[in-house]
Amino acid sequence: MAGALPRSPLAPQTFPDLPQIDGVTFAVAEAGVRYSGRADVMLAICDPGTSVAGVFTKSATRAAPVLDCQEKLGGSNDAGAAILVNAGNANAFTGRNGIDAVAAIVDATASATGLPSNRVFTASTGVIGEPLPHDRITTHLSDLVARQSADAIADAASAIMTTDTYPKGSTQVVNIGGKAVTIAGIAKGSGMIAPDMATMLVYLFTDAEIAQEELQGLVSAATDRTFNCITVDSDTSTSDTLLVAATGTSGVNVSGNRDFAASLQAVMLDLAHQVVRDGEGATKFVEIEVTGCTDEVAAKTHGLSIANSPLVKTAIAGEDPNWGRVVMAIGKSGAPADRDTLSIWFGESLVAENGWVSPTYREEDAAAHMQNEHIRIRVDCGMGSGNATVWTCDLTHGYIDINADYRS
Repeated sequence: MAGALPRSPLAPQTFPDLPQIDGVTFAVAEAGVRYSGRADVMLAICDPGTSVAGVFTKSATRAAPVLDCQEKLGGSNDAGAAILVNAGNANAFTGRNGIDAVAAIVDATASATGLPSNRVFTASTGVIGEPLPHDRITTHLSDLVARQSADAIADAASAIMTTDTYPKGSTQVVNIGGKAVTIAGIAKGSGMIAPDMATMLVYLFTDAEIAQEELQGLVSAATDRTFNCITVDSDTSTSDTLLVAATGTSGVNVSGNRDFAASLQAVMLDLAHQVVRDGEGATKFVEIEVTGCTDEVAAKTHGLSIANSPLVKTAIAGEDPNWGRVVMAIGKSGAPADRDTLSIWFGESLVAENGWVSPTYREEDAAAHMQNEHIRIRVDCGMGSGNATVWTCDLTHGYIDINADYRS
């Protein structure tokens, strides 16, 4: 379905000019896994010395490629690494066929690249429950290796799309000791997006030098503040995968460097926001800030309850400042809350306080804010210092149109 849907009204104007990352190359192919007339497979190859870290869906029905990748993290980086991704078929809930398909793709990629199989990471995204026609992918491997290019990351971003309406990319350059360290990332995702590594695939590449264990710690921590704080529809995918590859080719060791950690998180947050902005049928980007809670866990629980509420999301789509639905979502979340200490804002408009509508509230002010593309809802529970911010989108009939016939 990629390419058949109109571009999201929340999409960036253009795809960013992503820099080359020394030590990594890309190529794409039209394998016809499900789509015709478009690239649907990408292969990235990283130099020896590349550290690879990752986080994955916490779904109990994880796809075969996810399970395979999880087992491979933390190994030696002497031999480099390869990442192969296909779109159109998730290779999830496919039993022994799924395991065999992963093994066939990994073995063929290892043979074509000269890498050991434990340094080949795969991912699949698309329809669940259908056997992956892996031979359509392996047929293209020799050509994918031969056509590797350092400047084909934009092609890779397009090849991994499913219901996405635009490719997603982001980059940061950080100066460390007078030397530049570059980070570039791509992502896909627009539906079946919810925390716990919300179908979403993310790949980041950097020329920084860093040990795998430390990189893993940075990636896990940043994920909790970025991708695990977004939701489109409350559904956690079977296939979510985020991999970060650090080639070390800059010669700059970033161990313990806060600027690098902040830049890595900034790229991840930008990509996470782009996923939300491409939410299936979305017309509003919604930021929900929750403060004054007993702790951060409670704040995030309240925030996600608001963000996942169909009643809240449809009210936002209809540009209705229905703050009663926010009250409802807080009350049902299960986290500590006190009706009589609650305050709610839509944009800059205080709509409720002390368990009642604010005496200064003007419906027209809140209604005016709801007409914006970027909606801000703030809640203060008045119970402590815990806070969290989550991001979501509205729920429109477009979401139904896309998902009612996804397999057709």
